[in-house]
Amino acid sequence: MDHAGPTNAIDGESRQERRRYLSVRAKFTITLVVALAWMLFSLLMAQRWIDELSRLTWPWLAWPTVVGIAVLPGFMNAFLVTGLLLDRRPVRAAIDNFPGITILVAAYNEQDSILSTLESLDKQDYPGAMQVLVINDGSTDGTMERLRTVSYPWLQVLDLERNRGKAGALNEGLKLARHAYTITLDGDSYLYRNALRNLVGRFLSDPPNTAAVAGCVLLRNSRLNMVTKMQEWDYFHGIAAIKRLQSLFQGTLVAQGAFSLYRTDVLGEVGGWPECVGEDIVLTWSILDRGDRVGYCEDAITFTNAPTTFRQFIRQRQRWSRGLIEAFKLHWRLLFRARMITLFIWWNLLFPYMDAVYTLGFIPGVFLALFGYYWLAGPMTLLVLPMAFVVNYLMYSIQSRMFRSQGLKVRRNPVGFVVYALFYGMVLQPGCVLGYVSELLNLRKHWGTK
Repeated sequence: MDHAGPTNAIDGESRQERRRYLSVRAKFTITLVVALAWMLFSLLMAQRWIDELSRLTWPWLAWPTVVGIAVLPGFMNAFLVTGLLLDRRPVRAAIDNFPGITILVAAYNEQDSILSTLESLDKQDYPGAMQVLVINDGSTDGTMERLRTVSYPWLQVLDLERNRGKAGALNEGLKLARHAYTITLDGDSYLYRNALRNLVGRFLSDPPNTAAVAGCVLLRNSRLNMVTKMQEWDYFHGIAAIKRLQSLFQGTLVAQGAFSLYRTDVLGEVGGWPECVGEDIVLTWSILDRGDRVGYCEDAITFTNAPTTFRQFIRQRQRWSRGLIEAFKLHWRLLFRARMITLFIWWNLLFPYMDAVYTLGFIPGVFLALFGYYWLAGPMTLLVLPMAFVVNYLMYSIQSRMFRSQGLKVRRNPVGFVVYALFYGMVLQPGCVLGYVSELLNLRKHWGTK
């Protein structure tokens, strides 16, 4: 009898917490309804714009142009805002014994960074067994000479005589993997403290059908020039937010090769990394095609090098765009699965259309607007701005909190943000269109490390 009061109080608190709890499906439903309502509002507001553009051109051209420039981006921004507001990262489970892990580092011409990558691994203090396989993928610089100067007890070097490409190199390393979990890491990446512990802990705390978890990739060379300063905001804002939201709804679409964890048995069952440009996205979709879940760990951080010139940047995004088309060619059935992530698959299917409209419609419209012709880029394009502002503010707030929890500080980069906000799409989206066209026409492929 003495304990009846406290027990009932605890039970009451538990029931109250359960009443406050929103299931993932409920969050998804709320997010989708809000985004559709915003899209309908945008469409109604854009009707006059569509009518005017129809008189100047044709309705069959005006409708898809305005929808691609303003209506669909508004839907996506509203979905992002609502989903991020509802997101609550699940607490990690207490882990007494961390499992052994195999880390694959595919290195091609990484003489300037490979030793610091290994140094960051040595500083991890991971509490379980660790096997690191560096696959020197036929490097023509001094990468192999650098590797011969170190002798970590957990390090094994596999020297390939000829360049096999990233997928081939990783698959050679996978043959020697000794542990149940395999992590990939780029040869120019630097792991932040506790990155391995956080990544493995997130995987072990996630639902049992999780087969992979993507880490958080941020820029290592973000202060080099304006090209890297601009990209810093994309990694810090856009990429991180999208992965966070996809993880909430049970399916991160890209477990990037730069830093991700996979179940080794699943890698074997899907045949490892496919020989294609977008090996990481195609591999991830192969995992999703099995019905497995792919998560995201926002505080398992690695810093990596971004392209340093616009030419390199455009080539990188062309490869990513080609990888998306490759994924659709092989896993188009994902479009018709009754899962929450199916929305994101369709979302990705809209990217080529939206990028083409932006490239062929909005960018020329900006230049026309400079001369007083507001047919394509006028006052009605402001429909996108309120939600875009909220998205950026929300992403900055969320990422800043994560940074503070990890002892990191967001460095000031206002000029980079202005360039990112105003001009990033004008470089990014035409490059993506070239990538889509190259893959659809099956033009010659150029493998890269990013």
